Amino acid sequence: MTNIILVGACGKMGGVIADVVSKRDDCKIAAGVDKLPQERAFPVYETINDVKETADVIIDFSHPSALDELLAYSKATGTALVIATTGYDDEQKKKIKDASETAPIFFTYNMSIGINLLANLAKKATEILGDDFDIEIVEKHHNQKIDAPSGTALMLADAICDVIPRPMKYEYDRHSKREKRTKNEIGLHSIRGGTIVGEHDIIFAGRDEIITLSHSARSKEVFAVGAVNAAIFMNGKTAGLYDMKELID
Repeated sequence: MTNIILVGACGKMGGVIADVVSKRDDCKIAAGVDKLPQERAFPVYETINDVKETADVIIDFSHPSALDELLAYSKATGTALVIATTGYDDEQKKKIKDASETAPIFFTYNMSIGINLLANLAKKATEILGDDFDIEIVEKHHNQKIDAPSGTALMLADAICDVIPRPMKYEYDRHSKREKRTKNEIGLHSIRGGTIVGEHDIIFAGRDEIITLSHSARSKEVFAVGAVNAAIFMNGKTAGLYDMKELID
């Protein structure tokens, strides 16, 4: 049995995760953390340092501002940490990597198995298509999402760059430039509207043909299931930085 501390317990994703866990018999939520505590089937505290219950794993679906406190708690207690929040800057990403030297941390930009499969397919396509195709990434999310481009779009771009043997740059905005597209760039474009859960298209545009790899999330449950699976996977793990590749393998 994997005991979980759920950070962001009273948010939308917290509710979805609690529902997913309630239908499983291999894990349970021992406690929740939320700045605005509400009544749940488990005790909810304002900060993780207030939590009285012990747990095997923390699932964080809250806000990047909570990172320092969670990393400190994970290192101090040895509790594995599954980071499912997005919107981290480069300094925070470095903190995650540094903390993983002394604590077990699972970090990925997207908890969906389908998205991680998409990343692998994109790498394979890039290897096959080579320099003959330009690469553009289009991501679509609901109108309440703050960060752009999405962490998932950046993850996909990073995966593609792993198999390109030259430095690439990310182009976020072309409207202010009047010049031709270069071969050393990947375009990233963000769309925000309505209640779109998450859609990502990777476009390979060549001479007289276009190949598009796509993923569409139809509900937040796909991310919740991935986070819970990651929590169970992390139970008992030693210090290190883990991601979806280890979970899938």
